[in-house]
Amino acid sequence: MAANRSEQATFAREAIRTFQPDRRPRIVEASVLNPHARRVAEQFGRNVLSPRLLSGLFGAGEFLALLLIGSAVLAAFDRLADALLILPFAGVALASLALLHGYELSQLSSQRRQPARIAIALVSGALATALCAGLTGAADVAGAACLAAYVAASMATMTLGRRVLAHRIRHWSRTGRLERRVVLVGGGGAAEQFIRQLEAHPYSDIRICGIFDDREDARSPQLVAGYPKLGTIAELTEFARIAKIDMLVVTLPLSAEKRILSILKSLWVLPLDIRISALSQNLRFRSRSYSYMGDVPMLDIMDRPIADWSKVAKRGFDLVFGVAALVAVMPIMVVTAIAIKLDTPGPVFFRQKRHGFNNEEILVWKFRSLRHDMADPTARKLVTKGDPRVTRVGRFIRRSSIDELPQLFNVLIGNLSLVGPRPHAVHAQSSAQITFTEIVDGYFGRHKVKPGITGYAQLKGWRGEIDDDVKLQKRFEHDLFYIENWSLLLDFYILFATPYSLINGKGAY
Repeated sequence: MAANRSEQATFAREAIRTFQPDRRPRIVEASVLNPHARRVAEQFGRNVLSPRLLSGLFGAGEFLALLLIGSAVLAAFDRLADALLILPFAGVALASLALLHGYELSQLSSQRRQPARIAIALVSGALATALCAGLTGAADVAGAACLAAYVAASMATMTLGRRVLAHRIRHWSRTGRLERRVVLVGGGGAAEQFIRQLEAHPYSDIRICGIFDDREDARSPQLVAGYPKLGTIAELTEFARIAKIDMLVVTLPLSAEKRILSILKSLWVLPLDIRISALSQNLRFRSRSYSYMGDVPMLDIMDRPIADWSKVAKRGFDLVFGVAALVAVMPIMVVTAIAIKLDTPGPVFFRQKRHGFNNEEILVWKFRSLRHDMADPTARKLVTKGDPRVTRVGRFIRRSSIDELPQLFNVLIGNLSLVGPRPHAVHAQSSAQITFTEIVDGYFGRHKVKPGITGYAQLKGWRGEIDDDVKLQKRFEHDLFYIENWSLLLDFYILFATPYSLINGKGAY
């Protein structure tokens, strides 16, 4: 049947409402992954090449190649004075190729589809160059011959380059180095139809890693189209934290709305793309409501907050400003280390296990601010105002956040970012001895991005002791705001506004 706009809007509103964390305390039981699923997850534990990153890098390489070819051709024709005409040629040619979907992996992996698209793109670039030459008075017979040579050399180079890339893509796909890893939620006929349709696409980069479903009856057999059912929905959360999974695809019919929303509520905390297969749905939305995986229509529910080029940009931001900050504060760190050593016996640094990206455990470095014989590595007891465990130097460096400066080394290592949700200790509790996961439903949703030295919640004053459940809830809400609205501009704002927020020092004991 046909679905009107109100039906689509209703489903979207329900899906969005599902992701809003419940403020009521709820105990989250740890899921135990069965041995077979754990072995499969460990097989997918290594990182792979991202198709989107590969396409972008290859596009940048082609642009550079066109610049070099143009320079060589102009030099051969003694027309280096017209070097600026290379830019419209290369820019229009690659833009045309992108419009023709020439940078999609399915096109890059096919040798048959390449020449025609390259020819159209280069002719478009040549026409744009001819127009610019005419406007600047650089058009003449010799210029036309130069342009023809440019097109011919570019055609030969790009065709050869894409032929080599197609060969490498097929090799990387066979060896598992280039793929998007997908887990299906919901077995049975719908999952089988999805798999068969996907397998019919000859150049798909999708790797189905397994199926998870709570049903144990005939509707969800143990083997679907050759792929095993690995476990329940509860086990999927742990599976996705061990394996490097890119996407979850729900293959249940939209008529099972309550079950879908219940599944999404438990899975939204994972840093994955979440899609619903629309292949066998009776509801039909407008075409622009869908994305496609090969020829399979998908409803996009949630995207990873920082992925592909955004991830590269954020890592570059961390390295550039992390190194600069480390150089700038090194004198402060040296003086602090000496003061700690002179104040009380014990080591200068303190290491603590905290939750990192995707809920993994990481070791975070800090300057020691507690007496060594009263150290609390598991953070079972939070530091409070007037806490006798805090040393004289520790009281100052905690209030000024100087104790956090060694975490710049964590940034350079790569398990922390400069900006992100602050990492909490693995066994962190409130002053009422209640774990954070009991206080906030969906607490692990803040681990969908890499944690940071400073964050939006800290900038807005939600730092320090958790002596009230509302404080943790507010910190959590600000962390989610950051995750959902991330941009490099927001990182710049938080990073450079943090020193001013530290002047207040509220909540830091």
